[in-house]
Amino acid sequence: MIVERDIEAAVAALAPVWPRLDGARIFMTGGTGFIGRWMLEVVARAPADVEMVLLSRDPRAFERRAPHLARRFTLVAGDIADLASSGERFTGVIHGATDASAALTASDPRLMFDTITTGTRRALDFALGCGARRFLFMSSGAVYGVQPESLSHVDEDWMGGPDLRDPKSAYAEGKRAAETLCAIYGHQFGLDVVTARIFALLGPMLPLDTHFAAGNFIRDAMAGRRIRIESSGRAVRSYLYAADLAVWLWTMLAAAAPGAVYNCGSEEAVSLVALAERISALLGGPGVDVMGGVDPGWNPGRFVPSTEAIRRELGVVLTVPLDEAIRRTAFASGENRCPA
Repeated sequence: MIVERDIEAAVAALAPVWPRLDGARIFMTGGTGFIGRWMLEVVARAPADVEMVLLSRDPRAFERRAPHLARRFTLVAGDIADLASSGERFTGVIHGATDASAALTASDPRLMFDTITTGTRRALDFALGCGARRFLFMSSGAVYGVQPESLSHVDEDWMGGPDLRDPKSAYAEGKRAAETLCAIYGHQFGLDVVTARIFALLGPMLPLDTHFAAGNFIRDAMAGRRIRIESSGRAVRSYLYAADLAVWLWTMLAAAAPGAVYNCGSEEAVSLVALAERISALLGGPGVDVMGGVDPGWNPGRFVPSTEAIRRELGVVLTVPLDEAIRRTAFASGENRCPA
């Protein structure tokens, strides 16, 4: 089973990290989403005593989707916007709760912005109140805005930013404001914050019917349909495998220096047209149609990170190249579950 093998490989890759996390008690927001789920699958198999308490708006739904994780960890019903300290003590907080929804950005960008900024402040206050020593914030590569064509790979020192006049920037600007809040809490209150700027992803459990283009392409190719790209398909992306990301994030939580900010993504750039053609060829699809319309997304250009810093300083590696990531995402979709 693909997911089983991925989890075992991730747990083994984290062998140097587990002793640092042994005895940790961690509060997590966003644990029931795609990224959080991968982090939980890995830590559930860890040869270390790591207690996790998860905030969820719908614990029952998560129990149905992942009963093995619901049995292993504690779920607390609640919304990040209302999070308040209960007096419990935790050694760390992982904050990943965000509605990364293209539909929400289009219909209610104010709610998108408020969810990110207010939620992050609530999580930071919670960390202070529970005595947490470490706070891991899941940010986004979107904070850089549209990457210049002349810049092949954006690094952590790039000072670009989203278009402030465009309401589609609500997600990106929300993440930028949230990162500033993290810096303020680090400076003013001494909270040990580390930030992951996450780029595009592939992997089992990726929703194939939402706004993720790669997932949509895989869905259509597996169904024997031609992949349809409404835009010109010139937008350039790169895709990190989710199991690799889980390793990187747990490594950051355990070993990154206070205040560290790292890009988390793949450096293999590919246009949407080229990606669609690769997916169709790999999965036996009938081909690709490019309609040439206006790209409706926030970034019709490049979205490709430099990950030199995190690889050099924390020793993480990318283990699953793009073609294999496509195959595993597709073939595991029939399983679409993790071992119980």
